[in-house]
Amino acid sequence: MKVILDECLPKRLIYELPGHEVVTVPMAGWAGVKNGELLRKIDGYHDAFLTVDALVARPETVKTLQFRILILKAQSNKMEDLRPLIPKILAALSEAKPGTITSIS
Repeated sequence: MKVILDECLPKRLIYELPGHEVVTVPMAGWAGVKNGELLRKIDGYHDAFLTVDALVARPETVKTLQFRILILKAQSNKMEDLRPLIPKILAALSEAKPGTITSIS
């Protein structure tokens, strides 16, 4: 699965998602691109978008997208706070359907 990490997530998270092709928004050349435009750019190129930004999109907007959005809810966006979520992230990547938002805490 092709996964893209939002700018607000640590790049090291790439190595915590084995079996997936993972890049960051800056690696894709989209650093600084705002939410609506970013979602349009991701659509058709990636299968999942991981972020900590709960306001990234409205559910009615997401329905038409060809990828899933996973919103990570942790104490911070630091690796030590995100690492306990890894098993849930991996499960959600395989279970969540395109056009949905899944909160992971």
